[in-house]
Amino acid sequence: MATTPYRVIGTRPVRHDGADKVTGKAVYTADFKLPGLQAGFVLRSPHPHAKIVSIDTSAAEATAGVSAVVTGADFPNVQDKIAQLGEGSVNLAHLSANCMAKDKVLYKGHAVAAVSATNAHIAEEAAAKIVVEYEMLPSVTDIMEAMADDAPLLHADLFTDDLGQKADTASNVAVHMHFEKGDVAAGFEQADVVVEAEFKTATVHQGYIEPHAIVADYNEDGRVRLWTATQGSFTCRQQTAEILQIGVGDVLVTPCEIGGGFGGKIAVYLEPTAAILSKKAGRPVSILMTRTDVFEATGPTPASFMRVKVGAKNDGTLIAGEAWIAYDAGAFPGGVIGPGCMCVFSCYDIEHAVVDGYDVCVNKPHTKAYRAPGATQVAFAMEQLMDELAEQLDICPLEIRMKNAVKEGSRRVDGPVYPQIGYVECLEALRDSDHWNSPLTGDNRGRGIAGGFWFGCGLKSSAACSVNSDGTINLLEGSTDIGGSRASLAMQLAETLGIESSDINPMVGDTDSVGYTDVTGGSRVTFATGLAAYEAGRDLQSQMKVRAAELWECETNDVSIADDGTFSGNGKTAGFKDLATQLFSSGEALVGRATVAPECPTNGFAAHIVDVEVDPDTGKVTILRYTAIQDAGTAIHPSYVEGQMQGGAVQGIGWALNEEYFFNDDDQMTNASFLDYRMPTMLDVPMIDTIIVETGNADHPYGVRGVGEPPIIPPPPAIGNAIYNATQTRMRELPMSPPKVWQAMQSSD
Repeated sequence: MATTPYRVIGTRPVRHDGADKVTGKAVYTADFKLPGLQAGFVLRSPHPHAKIVSIDTSAAEATAGVSAVVTGADFPNVQDKIAQLGEGSVNLAHLSANCMAKDKVLYKGHAVAAVSATNAHIAEEAAAKIVVEYEMLPSVTDIMEAMADDAPLLHADLFTDDLGQKADTASNVAVHMHFEKGDVAAGFEQADVVVEAEFKTATVHQGYIEPHAIVADYNEDGRVRLWTATQGSFTCRQQTAEILQIGVGDVLVTPCEIGGGFGGKIAVYLEPTAAILSKKAGRPVSILMTRTDVFEATGPTPASFMRVKVGAKNDGTLIAGEAWIAYDAGAFPGGVIGPGCMCVFSCYDIEHAVVDGYDVCVNKPHTKAYRAPGATQVAFAMEQLMDELAEQLDICPLEIRMKNAVKEGSRRVDGPVYPQIGYVECLEALRDSDHWNSPLTGDNRGRGIAGGFWFGCGLKSSAACSVNSDGTINLLEGSTDIGGSRASLAMQLAETLGIESSDINPMVGDTDSVGYTDVTGGSRVTFATGLAAYEAGRDLQSQMKVRAAELWECETNDVSIADDGTFSGNGKTAGFKDLATQLFSSGEALVGRATVAPECPTNGFAAHIVDVEVDPDTGKVTILRYTAIQDAGTAIHPSYVEGQMQGGAVQGIGWALNEEYFFNDDDQMTNASFLDYRMPTMLDVPMIDTIIVETGNADHPYGVRGVGEPPIIPPPPAIGNAIYNATQTRMRELPMSPPKVWQAMQSSD
C-alpha cells in the first residue's frame, strides 16, 4: 500500500464501538424493551400463489393474552407511487402489499395476518387459530418459464415497459432495458474469434446473522416511534409513513445496532405491521423474524439467465459484445436488472456493444440488493468468456484483461465516461503479486482470475460536530454503522481538525436529531458521509477563525490554519484543542454542520486470484489460496478495508460453490435454515490475502472510493476459471456445488 501524507488516515485505531460490541453491551433491536411491550407474530402463506377468499380471526382475537390482530384490511389503500429509497426506487403500493397481502399471496412466506400478545408463545398460538381460505393458483419460479406467453400471471395489471412503450397484453416481464454503443453487427463481422454461452445463477440470500426485528410504539399523540435494524433510518421513516398514510414527521426512527444487512435491510417488512398492531393494542409491540421467515419472506438477490457473446481480434483486442440478461424480480416488479446491464461489460473497453435486460416477476420473495446488486451474476458470465477468448487466442488470461481494461476516458455501454479509475492498477498489482508468481503444483488443481466493478454512489448525507469544553468533539451523523463507519468518519474529521480519532465521539442519530441521510449501502458511507464530516469540520474551523481573530485582536483573514490544524494569527498560535478550550471558556458554543449530496460515482474495481483443488470422485471444490486486490482510492482505516475485501470474498465463495434457494415441484423453498442453506464457515475458506491499491479519487478531499461492494463480484468467475483449469470442465451455472461439478465433469469426458 502506498505511503500517505496523512497523520490519522491510513492508521489502524481501535474502533469506537469496539468495547460495546465485544462485551455484548451494544443494543440491538431485540435487546430493546419498553413498558408494557407486547410480542408480535406474523402468520404467513403456506402457498406460493393463491387468492385469499376469506380470513377469520375471531378465534385468535378471543385467545387470552392477545392484544391485537391485523390483516390486510387494516392497512390503508396505498396508491401506485414511486419512492426513492437511496439505493433504488420502489412502488409503494407493491411495498405495502409485500408487508401484508390483501387479495392474494404471491410466494410462500407472504404475510397474511399478525397477532400481538403478552408474550411470543401466546401470539404464535393465536396466529395458528386464524383460518385463511385460499383458492389455489398456478405458480412459476423459473425465469424463462415466467417469460413465456402462457405463463401464470402474478399481476393482471402488469404490462411490459419496453423502452418507454407499454405492451398491449399483461405479462410477468415488468421492464425491457436496452443499451448500445457503436455498431454491434459490424463489430462481430470484424472479429476473428467469437465466444458465446448461456449462464444461469440461483437465488441467493445475504445471510446476515441478525434476523429482522422491530419495536414500534404508536403513541397517543399520533406519532409512531420505531426502534429497528435498518440500513437507512430516513428511508425506513418514509416507507413506513407512506404505507400508514401519515406524515413523514409523524414517524421517528431510531436505528439500533445492526447485525449485518448487505443491502437486505433497506426495505421495510415488519415496521408498518408492528405500528398498526401497536395502534390497535394501545401498547408498544415487538416482532422478531424467525430464520425461516428471513429466508422465505425477505429480499434475496435474483436468480438469472444470461446469453453473452464477445468477439475479439487475433491480437486479443475486444471489438464487440452482446448480452441478453433476465433477472427475476420476485413477486413484485423492480429488481436489480439495471445495474446488471450496466456492469456486464464495465471492466473492458469494447468499441461495439449491446445489452438487453429483462425484469421478470416470479413466485418468490421480492428480490433486493445484495452487495453490488446485479454485478456478480454478469461477471460470472463475462469473466469466464474472457478466459475462453484467451485460450482460443493462446494469450495469457491476465494479458488479455490488461490489454482491454477500461481506463480514464473509456465509455461504458450505458453511457458514462470513466474519470480516473484504478482497474489497470489492480491488474498490475495482481501481476506483481506473490500469489500470481508462485507455481501451483499437484493434480486436479487450477488457478483462476477475474475482475469486478461497482460504480459506488454518492447521495445525501449530513453531519454535525459540537465542541466540548476540553476540545473533544461529539460527531453526530445519520449513517447506520455496519462495517466500522463510525471509525472511518471520525478519522476523516480528526484529519481535518488536526486532532486524534480518539478525541472524537461518533454517534449515529435518529431521524429527529440529525439531517437527512441516505442509506448505508451503495459503497457510499465513508465517501459521502465522510465528505459531510469533512465539511462539518471545515465549517467548525471557519467559525473558529472568526472567534480567534476576535480573541487575538486581528482580522479574520490574518488567521491561518495549517495542515496539522494549528491556528496562527497576530503572532499567536494554538492547536485545535487549545483554541477550542479557550473559546469555550469565553462563552463560545461551537457547532459545525454540513449536508452534502455528491452526484459522482466512486468507481471501484477489484481483481481476484484463486487456487482450487477439485475432487474427481465427488466434484467437491476446495479453496487452497485466495488473494483479493482492490482500489480503495485512499484506505482510511486499512484494517476495515481489508475486512470488507475479505468478507466480500467469502460471501462470493459461498455464492460460487454452495448457496442457493432450493424449490420443490410445488414452488416452495425447502432449505430455509442455516442448516440446509449451505454458507461457508471458517473451515471452508483459507486466509484471504489482501492487496490494497490506492489511486485516489479526485471527487473526495482525501481520495476515498467505496470499497464495500466490489469484492463480492470476482469470486464466482475466478473460481469457475480455476475449476476449468483444474478439470478442463467449464461451469455455466451457479452454484458450482459438488453434484453439479461432478455431473459436468462426467459430461465433458
